[in-house]
Amino acid sequence: MNAPLKTENLPQWRLDDLYSDRQDPRIEADLKEAERVNGELARLEGRMLATRAQPAELGGIIDRGIQLYEDAVNLMWSVGAYGSLSASTQRDDPAWAKFESDLRARSSQIGALSLFFTLEINKLEDDELEAALSAHAPAERWRPWLRRVRAGRPHELSADLERLLIDKAPAEANWGRLSSETLAKLTAKVGGDTLTLSELLNATGDPDASRRKAAANGLAKALAERGSTLALCFNTLAFEKQVEDRWRKYDGPAHGRHLANEVDADAVAALEAAVVDGYASVSHRYYKLKAKAMGLPYLNHWDRNCPLNAAAPRTYSWDQAQTIVLESFATLAPKFADTAKVFFNQPWIDALPRAGKQSGAYSHSVTAKRHPFVFMNFMGERRDVLTLAHELGHAIHQTLCQPLGTLLADTPLTLAETASIFGEGLVFEKLLAEATPAERRDLLAGKIEDGINTVIRQIAFHRFETQFHDLRKQGELSPEEIGGLWLEVMGESLGPAVKLNKGYEHYWSYVSHFVHAPFYVYAYAFGDLLVRGLMEKRREDPAGFAPTYETLLSAGGTKTYVEALSAFGLNPREKAFWAAGMRQLERLVDEFEALA
Repeated sequence: MNAPLKTENLPQWRLDDLYSDRQDPRIEADLKEAERVNGELARLEGRMLATRAQPAELGGIIDRGIQLYEDAVNLMWSVGAYGSLSASTQRDDPAWAKFESDLRARSSQIGALSLFFTLEINKLEDDELEAALSAHAPAERWRPWLRRVRAGRPHELSADLERLLIDKAPAEANWGRLSSETLAKLTAKVGGDTLTLSELLNATGDPDASRRKAAANGLAKALAERGSTLALCFNTLAFEKQVEDRWRKYDGPAHGRHLANEVDADAVAALEAAVVDGYASVSHRYYKLKAKAMGLPYLNHWDRNCPLNAAAPRTYSWDQAQTIVLESFATLAPKFADTAKVFFNQPWIDALPRAGKQSGAYSHSVTAKRHPFVFMNFMGERRDVLTLAHELGHAIHQTLCQPLGTLLADTPLTLAETASIFGEGLVFEKLLAEATPAERRDLLAGKIEDGINTVIRQIAFHRFETQFHDLRKQGELSPEEIGGLWLEVMGESLGPAVKLNKGYEHYWSYVSHFVHAPFYVYAYAFGDLLVRGLMEKRREDPAGFAPTYETLLSAGGTKTYVEALSAFGLNPREKAFWAAGMRQLERLVDEFEALA
């Protein structure tokens, strides 16, 4: 048996290199400076349109305006990050919830001062903007950011309506806050233990079948008790989104996300079609094989991610996880390991699970003038080691593109998951290479399950979300109706070998992306299958791959996903590209079948 995870050496971040506490006078000073900078920017109102016939002067105004815009963003995002980071570890503290909410409202009002700027940019004709960039060379560097601003041009509203939406946003965000606080306070008894949401989700992978069943049922009961609140949050935010989407004349509920990601709807449709085509050959087939390997007629839904046998799976200390991640990253290039090592040497990671801390994991970039912070709940499982690699992959990506500045470093979701999933892949390669023959089957099972969770499950989430938003147009959905839709869509993806037991209908309600980032989830599948293509290119040319890969990451948001991948000879607009990634998953199932 493995020793219980020791938590005393699990890191908690220190945020004092942002601000010392809620009363830190630098917070108010930075907000006032953001207000002053935006006021200076406001003095440029009307000048772009007045000088549209003088390209050199127009180019200078655009260049100066974007510099001021970025300066204000850096100040507001630093303060906002402090509020968000602090609150995410203390969701049970009303004072931090109020602080975060008040900061959001204050920043919204300050940000509204610069609203005119992007609206005026989009009133310029293409040839006028092109002439201005050509006539004033320093403005050329902003071309990628301008491209992203211009993508929303057909969907902009009047200045008054845009201001109204900005003013309303903080109040709407409280629905997300209510959802987060409801989930953060959720606990359930499992045996003699009282477990939080993160601990309950972790316990559904316990080697003891009775414990994972108890955890699954405890989670279902706790979610059911909060179902009306969580459904109200989901319904309300979906309705708010539909109103705005209708005014913006979006083609569908995911259209705004596609624009933000600079991705073609056709590419996402090709991705979805390729994944759905692979349901039977990957998830349906794998779960049938897993049930057979475990001597079961079928898997209960709480068995999906459990070990193949009742022996306790290997656990990892924090120091072991750190060594595995750093050694794995070094196989790609020393620079990647060296960048990650800084995060272990500084108080920039929060890994200790504790009451009030929200579930999940993320890497917050803050701004290009700051350093990222990594958030996770480390419990010593293999998946936690992979999650650590995932979030440090984000942190490396965010660090590499900092020289671009905040606006140009901001990476669309279609590429934002690249480094994170690649980092996971490097760790898995190391674990597999060092595995005994007996361990290899279990590692393959874990890798397949991770692939199913990242690709198939996330596309199923996307399909659930799409259908929910379509049905919401007809009226509010009850928790029971949402649960019925969830069972239908998830059952289609998991297949007949997985039994969705009573209580599983409530599980939609802990997926925070549905509330906080509508239509984000396809980015995980997009990133996973994209990385499979990149990993194949690395196998073809290990020495030549790393510099090209570093260039991709360092480019931040300056290149579209099509431009970024063209350097590797990959074309993500074709269904065949995504189907090739699904075939890689299928080959892992082939290998598992041979071992099983």
